[in-house]
Amino acid sequence: MATSNPKEMSFLDHLEELRWLLVRSTSAVLILACAAFFVSDFIFEKILFGPKDPNFVTYHFFCDVTRFFGINDAEICNVKMPFIIQNTNMGGQVSFLIWTCITVGFIAGFPFILWEIWKFISPALYEKEKKYAKAFIILSSLLFFLGVLFGYYIITPLSVYFFGSFSASSEIVNEFNLDSYTSMIKTSSIACGLLFELPIFIYFLSKLGLVTPAFLRKYRKYALIIVLILSAIITPPDVISQVIVAVPIMILYEISIFISFIVVRKELKKST
Repeated sequence: MATSNPKEMSFLDHLEELRWLLVRSTSAVLILACAAFFVSDFIFEKILFGPKDPNFVTYHFFCDVTRFFGINDAEICNVKMPFIIQNTNMGGQVSFLIWTCITVGFIAGFPFILWEIWKFISPALYEKEKKYAKAFIILSSLLFFLGVLFGYYIITPLSVYFFGSFSASSEIVNEFNLDSYTSMIKTSSIACGLLFELPIFIYFLSKLGLVTPAFLRKYRKYALIIVLILSAIITPPDVISQVIVAVPIMILYEISIFISFIVVRKELKKST
């Protein structure tokens, strides 16, 4: 049984709190997944298979950008998707439906998951820091959703366009597996969403004294290498796509350095 003071909770009490955090978060995701089931037609046709449509908004955007710079014959202005998506597993479409709804539930329920995490760690914070709960939830959720949108509207279309139109030989026909196609979209979107949480992650590491602005500046070049590697993993194997991903992440890294500087300065003032 938990003690009256959260800061005096035993190890088993903390485990019990963690268990209920997972139970409540999982329940929220499943409830939202059930809600997503009722709009699954829209999710599949307009969202999941949206990047497969040559008229997808991203292709028009990049076409306008290339024309703005005087490039009128860019391939992106004449998008073709010479491939089909097929299901080769007996229960493939059932699994596809279930996991797509769960993914939507996770993305939609991310603010609630953050709230549960905040409640779990708040006993270790000062009273003044607990007042920042709303700001934490709003900023973290905003960064996550921005990352998801970036992954979906930038990374995913570039990947679908590159792999869908690439052909090593005219004798080879692109027929992508349903799991492969949807996994790429989910991975790109959620991975970018989590990568955009970098400033929040650095904030807590700075609070714990594990990271300093000097440390982040010193290892900036190594961070750039890691970002480029991550960009190569979640994007098509071309330099332009990797740069498009790397630039916003490096901007977030620089913002993280500034955040770390503010946190460390405040901690020093408290100790003096």
